Amino acid sequence: MGSHRRLAPSGFDRGATVLCVLSAAAAALGAVPASAAPHGDGPAEVDRLYGEAEKATEAYNKAGEQAGKLRAQVREAQDHIARQQQRINAMRGELGSLAGAQYRSGGIDPTVALLFAADPGDYLDKATTIDRIGTRQAGRLRELQSAMRELAQERAATAGKLAQLEKSRRAVAAHKRTVERKLAKARELLNSLSYAQRSAYERASRDGRADLPGLRDAGAPNARAAAALAAARSALGRPYVWGANGPAGFDCSGLTQWAYAQAGVQLPRTSQEQRYAGRQVPFSQMRPGDLVVYRSDAGHVAMYMGNGQVIHAPHPGAQVRYDPVGMMPVSSVTRV
Repeated sequence: MGSHRRLAPSGFDRGATVLCVLSAAAAALGAVPASAAPHGDGPAEVDRLYGEAEKATEAYNKAGEQAGKLRAQVREAQDHIARQQQRINAMRGELGSLAGAQYRSGGIDPTVALLFAADPGDYLDKATTIDRIGTRQAGRLRELQSAMRELAQERAATAGKLAQLEKSRRAVAAHKRTVERKLAKARELLNSLSYAQRSAYERASRDGRADLPGLRDAGAPNARAAAALAAARSALGRPYVWGANGPAGFDCSGLTQWAYAQAGVQLPRTSQEQRYAGRQVPFSQMRPGDLVVYRSDAGHVAMYMGNGQVIHAPHPGAQVRYDPVGMMPVSSVTRV
């Protein structure tokens, strides 16, 4: 939203681990005073709450993305463990059959067996076969032992991933509750403002007065950008829902991710990652379908539509809409 240009840079660190990001964002949110500010400071306090919630939402999205990858890794590891266990069971069965054959054919001392053999030549042939069985059995036994060691290691690694996944799940759930409380507080504060204050706040959030270089309108740079534009337009009027990536509701990066998915392009989940999901171009060369990333922390993203307008999911309580491209400080422009 446009009034975000009053926010100071967040210092959001793209290289931090997910849990550290969650903790830092939760701490920042916890620092917001519990009581509503006086009405004179109300718009600024709403702005502050929404800005913090937006940064926290992107951290939540990142955590969810990482948890999803971890779940996929756990499923793959469990499938591999099951296949490995079947292989081990088959090897055990084969070794049992070899041992049984060896016992039935050569279970007495070779010298005694030779003395009582009706045909010593036939016995020697059998002894050679038994020796080959013994060699094969030893090789399969070594193979079985190696497979069992690998299986034990995989089970230990998977148990660690499951523990990490559960820890991440609990952290994300707690973080979600914290953000929801802060968003509810922002809505309560916004509702406490007078009609004139709310109107002024809404006008400020759609203000495009930033100094911008001249833009030359042109069409979408490629077919996928054109398809993403059409998808984004189809989402106009749908509600902002934090942590959502459509189709019923969206947060800022959820909208751009969903729109490009309709064009067959898989973007990363967060605005920080989407910033590097293509080629960065100068602002003056911006074309419809380009991703416009805002603020130094890349905490908000929109899609350029042409004619100096972007389409985006602004903030809780708002709907997907058009706004001036200069509604807040532009950090970069990415062509997918």
